[in-house]
Amino acid sequence: MPFTTCLRFVSPLISPSFHSLRRVVFANIKASRLSLPAAMDGNSSGTLVLCGKSLAENEVAKSLKANNLLKLPDNSEVSIILQSEIGKPVEEESFNVDLYMNSLSTNQFGQFLIWSPQLSSTHDVVSHNFCELPVGSVCVADVQFKGRGRSKNAWESPKGCLMFSFTIQMEDGRIVPLLQYVVSLALTEAIKDICDRHGLPYIDVKIKWPNDLYLNGLKVGGILCTSTYKLKKFNVSAGIGLNVSNEEPTTCLNEVLRKLSDSAYQYRREDILSAFFNKFETFYDIFIKQGFQTLEELYYKTWLHSGQRVIVQDKNEDQVVESVVTIQMILCFWLVGKNTCIGIKSSLHQESGVFGLHLRGLEGLTSSGYLLAIGDDNQMCELHPDGNR
Repeated sequence: MPFTTCLRFVSPLISPSFHSLRRVVFANIKASRLSLPAAMDGNSSGTLVLCGKSLAENEVAKSLKANNLLKLPDNSEVSIILQSEIGKPVEEESFNVDLYMNSLSTNQFGQFLIWSPQLSSTHDVVSHNFCELPVGSVCVADVQFKGRGRSKNAWESPKGCLMFSFTIQMEDGRIVPLLQYVVSLALTEAIKDICDRHGLPYIDVKIKWPNDLYLNGLKVGGILCTSTYKLKKFNVSAGIGLNVSNEEPTTCLNEVLRKLSDSAYQYRREDILSAFFNKFETFYDIFIKQGFQTLEELYYKTWLHSGQRVIVQDKNEDQVVESVVTIQMILCFWLVGKNTCIGIKSSLHQESGVFGLHLRGLEGLTSSGYLLAIGDDNQMCELHPDGNR
């Protein structure tokens, strides 16, 4: 690419940071609740409960506990407990492992579960212990106090928010950057599936490129994917946060649902997590075998950028130049090197900015997952998000 610029979206109005309220609203759950032993009472932040859907995963859980294999990055003490060892009722707000497992219908993803009532970061658990865990393992926490987003942004994660991270292993590094789009799409489609199942109006969660989720113009979730390369494979850890029952200071799924429907149903974290993996496993299989182009039409129907104004920033010596442009989407194919990729073609109408960057069009996603644009001088440039919006 001849040069790189930064892209900042300005419409619709969005919140520059993500926070969540500590109030939680849950539906009455009739499924039985299990409780924690004394070791997990209080504010334990190093307790991990292990569980598998099949006998094989439960054997893995026993081995991990017997050999004390799971560690935290700061080397703090870890207490490992098997789900089968828990025998008394837990708090109503705790994650219901049985409810989740009974709704899961995957062959791999989400089959091995790590749950904690309070954890520094689910992402740290799966990334730090990647090689000890089965591929597709998931870690979920009721409360997370050191969550993080893109560009080292902090992610406040109280009760009522669905916070989880899971593992994926990939061989083709060229498509690793596109994985976050598959994760985003699977989550939005999972929410729609739950609406269909319960006869509810759609909660129209939209994707804000590259990895945020918005509802009614407010941020309700985000995705963070990190990877390491080992033994000719990419070990990817995908972390997701989604406001389910925490209402302020932005919004959450259940707040919007109550405004749209008088149904007694309320979204539950367990339902969303199982629906996500059921959808993701299907999308991921398509993605690996057929490429992202098979999913791109659905992706562009779900993102919020068609017809949106954006600010393009470009550095000209010591001066930062801004230009406001408008995205108008037209589907097309484009080529990057030897790889055929699918993308969008958009005309960008400059609206303001002296000495601004004149962009003729957006050609879609580059092979590295950024937006590809062409200027009036026919030069190609890669548009990067500024990391703070």
